[in-house]
Amino acid sequence: MQRHVKVDGKVRTDPTYPAGFMDVIQIEKTNENFRLVYDPKGRFVPHRITSEEAAYKLCKVKRQQFGKAGVPYIATHDGRTIRYPDPDIKVNDTVVLDIENGKVKEFIRFELGNLCMVTGGANNGRVGVMTKREKHKGSFDIIELKDAAENTFVTRQHNVFVIGRKNSPMISLPKGKGVRLTILQEQAKIYQGEAKIVA
Repeated sequence: MQRHVKVDGKVRTDPTYPAGFMDVIQIEKTNENFRLVYDPKGRFVPHRITSEEAAYKLCKVKRQQFGKAGVPYIATHDGRTIRYPDPDIKVNDTVVLDIENGKVKEFIRFELGNLCMVTGGANNGRVGVMTKREKHKGSFDIIELKDAAENTFVTRQHNVFVIGRKNSPMISLPKGKGVRLTILQEQAKIYQGEAKIVA
């Protein structure tokens, strides 16, 4: 038991410890930092990040309630409970959490024009700006997003995770920057790479 691996700033020795979306993994001996995010194809990838970026993580607010003795708290997507949050923080907003002390540094509103990553459904892993929000009574609210390649796609509201204001993400993104290519675009990219090698 060498205690080399930290998940969200705490040493974890269990090889089956369930690290999830947005968790920061640190290996101090090799001075490596990773963040678990989705690639544009919807696969979990450990994305290499700087030590400055490894100091915080983003958490989506799942619940906002009052606890015992009327203490207000929010519950996040990774199972944290944060007491006495900023009263302006609402459900679906994203909070920037300082890993060292577990305090909220700032928050990003769930609103049109902000950059989001899809965390479920057929568009899992895609990144785009929220352009439209449709409310459906008795059914799921639908969010329309537009990616950097001007492609539009839709998903259910609970699959959308805000990662930045306007077009600037609060975290670095993995290869592809959240833009999903079609099969033909991928094929053309491979052919271009092969042509360069031949040349």
